[in-house]
Amino acid sequence: MRILLLGDYSNVHATLAKALRAEGHNVTLASDGDGWKDYDRDVDLHRSASGCLSDARWLARLLKCFCGFRGYDVVQLVNPVFLPLRAERIWPFYRYLRRHNKSVFLGAFGMDHYYVKACVETKAFRYSDFNIGDKKRTYSENDTWIADWLHGPKGELNKRMAADVDGIVTGLYEYDASYWPFYADKTRFIPFPIALPAQVNEPYRPDRPMRIFVGIQERRSAYKGTDLLQRALRRLAAEQPAQVEAVEAVSLPFDEYVKRLQTADVLLDQIYSYTPAMNALEAMAHGMAVVSGGEPENYTLLGCHDLRPIVNVPPTEEGAYETLRQLVANRAELPRLQRESREYIERYHDSRLVAQAYVEFWTSHGAGPQTHATE
Repeated sequence: MRILLLGDYSNVHATLAKALRAEGHNVTLASDGDGWKDYDRDVDLHRSASGCLSDARWLARLLKCFCGFRGYDVVQLVNPVFLPLRAERIWPFYRYLRRHNKSVFLGAFGMDHYYVKACVETKAFRYSDFNIGDKKRTYSENDTWIADWLHGPKGELNKRMAADVDGIVTGLYEYDASYWPFYADKTRFIPFPIALPAQVNEPYRPDRPMRIFVGIQERRSAYKGTDLLQRALRRLAAEQPAQVEAVEAVSLPFDEYVKRLQTADVLLDQIYSYTPAMNALEAMAHGMAVVSGGEPENYTLLGCHDLRPIVNVPPTEEGAYETLRQLVANRAELPRLQRESREYIERYHDSRLVAQAYVEFWTSHGAGPQTHATE
C-alpha cells in the first residue's frame, strides 16, 4: 500500500513508518519532528520563527508539500490538529486530503475533544490529567485546553473530522474509552509501536545503588506529574544515598534521551495515566522496570493475564514517594520486573506486529473511493 502518515507524537508515526516499510509498503512521513524531540521524517513541516515573511514562506512550502499528498491508499492523521495552524484553518487541508486519497484515518494519540470530554464531562476516569476523583486539577493550562477542545474551534474540528474519517485508531486505554461510546463501529485499539532493540540493559545487581531515571519536559512537567515524581525521587535519594541514584534528563532530543535512558534500572513516567505511554514503553523494551500507570483496565484491554511489570503509582507526591520506597525496599523483585517489561513489549507492542494490525484495520475500513469529497 501507499501510505501517508501526517504528523507525529512521541515517535509513534516514525516507529510505525519503519515497520511498515519493512513489510514492503511505500510510506511517507510528514511532520515537524514533534518540536525539539526532532523525530525522523521524510517531509519536514517544521515551522520556525514567526513573522509575516517567515509565515508566508512556511505556508508556501506547506502548500507545495500538499500538492504531493495525493493518490495514497491510506492517510493517517496523528491528531485533528495535524498541522501547526489554528484549528479554523485546518479543515480545508483535511478536505483536500479527503478528496485526493482513497481513505483517511484519525489517530487518537493525545489531547483531543473526546479525551477532554471523558475527563471533564462524563468523568470516565478515577483520575486523569484533568481530575483526581471529583476534584478538578489546577494545572495552569487545563482551563485553556478545556475551552479549546471541549467548546472551541479545536473541538468542532475534531467532531467534524471524527464523523467523516473512515476509521479511528486509539493508542492507549484512555483514548479508547473516550472514543468507544461515540464511534464503536469504526474505532480500533492498536497498541503503540515499539522497535525492539537487539540488546537490553544490564539487569540490576543488588550490590550497587538502584539507578532511577526521570525525564523532564520543562513545559509539561506539572501536567504529566513528573514534577511530583522528581521531588519524590530526590527525597528518597537524599534519605538513602547508598541505595538510590537519581538520574535526570531535561528536554533532550530523542536519540540523546535514549542513550541516557540506557544507563538506568528504573524509569519514572506519567503519574496521572492508567497506562504506560511511549516513554515508558521505550524503557520497557530496553529491559527497564517502570513506575507509571498500570491500572487493571490497561491489562484487561490488552488481554494480559499473567504479566504485571508496571509499578502502578498513585497520583500524589506522597503516593509516589511511598511507591519508590517500597520498590527499593523490595529490590530483589527488580530483575523480575525488568524481565517481564521486555516480554510485555515483545508480546503487545512489537512494531512489526503493530504494523500488521494497522494494515488489517486500514484494509477492512478503506472503502472510500479515490474521488470521495467532503463538504
